[in-house]
Amino acid sequence: MSNAAILCVDDEDAILRCLKEQLKRCFGNRYVYEVAQSAEEAWIAIDELIDEQIKILIIVSDWLMPGVRGDEFLTQVHQRFPKIVTVMLTGQADEAAIERAKQQANLYACLHKPWTEEELQQVIHTALN
Repeated sequence: MSNAAILCVDDEDAILRCLKEQLKRCFGNRYVYEVAQSAEEAWIAIDELIDEQIKILIIVSDWLMPGVRGDEFLTQVHQRFPKIVTVMLTGQADEAAIERAKQQANLYACLHKPWTEEELQQVIHTALN
């Protein structure tokens, strides 16, 4: 089992399944792929991964989710874990939210829905290198 993880956060199950499937196709067994349907679930996954001594490399988070929006969640992640690469996935984020995430969450990239598998692969690959 890998000791490095990629965490995907989105309130839509179909999006999470698609992300996980595309990541597995691109990167195989190199990473653990975790998913969460909310920021709250993501924090639970983060704590579990840390307890298992699995390093979280990247978090890909949707912007528009119930409760905490993606830019707020990624900002909180960056404050606690500044080395985790943050990527926002959105179909609706305004430029202000993206700019806020760039400044406060050290946002690495923003993928717009619908993204392509090639875009996802390129962003993750360049972020890891």
